[in-house]
Amino acid sequence: MSQQSEGSGVHQTSAHPLYLELHETSDFAELRRKFRGFVIPATIAFMSWYLLFVVMSNWADDFMSTPVIGNINVGLVFGLLQFVSTFLIAWLYGRYMERNVDPLARKLEKRYVDEAAGHGGADR
Repeated sequence: MSQQSEGSGVHQTSAHPLYLELHETSDFAELRRKFRGFVIPATIAFMSWYLLFVVMSNWADDFMSTPVIGNINVGLVFGLLQFVSTFLIAWLYGRYMERNVDPLARKLEKRYVDEAAGHGGADR
């Protein structure tokens, strides 16, 4: 595989005509749309949640030091919830990809392998 610089970003691509053909299919566009449809909102949500934790820890000392139970305060709960949210997002990502993206990826991979092997790819 080679790397091509296009505009402001670097994209890894293959010069193989079959890859270029598959890259232009509606299935590939759908694959990218579904991937981005989860990853971008999840990233924005997590980064916003993390930034809220940092901001609150820095500028809302009174609130973050409010006791919840015994020596456990709001700041500690926020910090622990960072771990919970990370694992939750990872689980949701795996589940979403398995249901929505992996079937399309397998279909495109099969088509690529079949056509590369010279079988013609009857599953278009």
